[in-house]
Amino acid sequence: MKIYILTLLAMLIMPSAYALDVVYPKKNEVTISSPSTFFIGNSDTGKTLTINGEIVPVHKSGGFAYPVKLDIGVNEFVIQAGNEKQVFKITNPPKKTVCPLEGEKPSADENYKQALTFVTVRDNVPLRSTPVDAGINRIAHFQEGIPLKIISEKGGFYKVELSPERFAWIAKGDVRSVSEDTPAKLLKRSSIDDDKYFIFKIDFDKKIPYVIEGGYPFVVNFYNVEGRENNTFSFNFPLKQKLAGYSGKFEGNSFILKIRKFPEINEEKPLNKIKIAIDAGHGGEESGAIGCLRHREKDINLAIAKNLASELKSRGADVFMTRSGDETVALYERVNLANQNDSMIFISIHGNALPDSMNPVLNNGTSIYYYYPQAKPLADKIMKEMTEQLFFNDDKVRKGSLAVVRNTNALSILIEVAYMINPEDNSKLIDKDVQKQAGKAIADGVEEFLKN
Repeated sequence: MKIYILTLLAMLIMPSAYALDVVYPKKNEVTISSPSTFFIGNSDTGKTLTINGEIVPVHKSGGFAYPVKLDIGVNEFVIQAGNEKQVFKITNPPKKTVCPLEGEKPSADENYKQALTFVTVRDNVPLRSTPVDAGINRIAHFQEGIPLKIISEKGGFYKVELSPERFAWIAKGDVRSVSEDTPAKLLKRSSIDDDKYFIFKIDFDKKIPYVIEGGYPFVVNFYNVEGRENNTFSFNFPLKQKLAGYSGKFEGNSFILKIRKFPEINEEKPLNKIKIAIDAGHGGEESGAIGCLRHREKDINLAIAKNLASELKSRGADVFMTRSGDETVALYERVNLANQNDSMIFISIHGNALPDSMNPVLNNGTSIYYYYPQAKPLADKIMKEMTEQLFFNDDKVRKGSLAVVRNTNALSILIEVAYMINPEDNSKLIDKDVQKQAGKAIADGVEEFLKN
């Protein structure tokens, strides 16, 4: 009996195991090149949490997030909860300054005496409006073998002359030089009007560059075409209904354009027979973001995706999931699978995170990304339902150059349901009732989009 009492007293006196769990930074000694970073993790709510003596608010779930400034050099942080203590050393290295060599000129276009001809060396090569490999500057994606007129270079890019009035940029590694190319001849045009698509076939005697402008009317501009003003042939289709996706590519020397018809909507059952692809972000080897309580984004994404799929199916939708378990699926494979299923709507589900320089306490709520204008009304409707039903902050509908939302075959969006690294958001994301409500809210948004 005496031994039992002594053991019990010892247990009460000793600090609780796992009272402090720091999720990020991942190691106690790290290098972070940023003026600031943050700590996220979880702690015993019954104990005061401090970082370098400053009290850190702990959410009722146990999660915490705390931003800190970083000086150049080694920054030491002592994190303490009750009697438990961890020490972190974060090195912020000095920024490297590159001094120009004597006589070196600032970077500028290197113009050629005469235009050169190059061709694309692979499929899905981005043509950009600026010589930068980032942002929302993509204006086209070319197949292998598209000839381009190169007139200058800058850094890692070639400047492309599409016409005397329009220029673009392409990465040097995406093209190779060939012999001089002559303008193409437009041979004939034909069309097919079937139940699902407007299909157009435009025959040339060779492949040429093009930009699908979209819009109303629907426009595709072809360049380097013989006998046309500025060597440009503009194909116009007077589209009078909502744009529900399209595809355009060369098959041999024929350009095939397919514009999806917006289906007739049953007002009482708007989702009936609508093909929708649900993409649970990450999976398998890709965990995604890790939340304050160490929940993995891939698992939360899948739970919400399954709830959404169930909700959509119950309303008559034809639902396809890019993954239904913990599988690794490549980004472009997700898009390909959705397109093979002929999906009209593509919704990718994610949980949000932030780079070191941003504050996880101030950033919270739902954000939705699209790339092409036809998908924005869908994003707007879903955002309205999610913020009203789930009481998440409206973290904006944004245009973003993300692989899955650059899919034109379907109305494609990516939903960052909430922030994994914000304690309040994280507590909601791991709540099964909230996961179920998120599925309903997204389904309601899709339904409202179709009805209107």
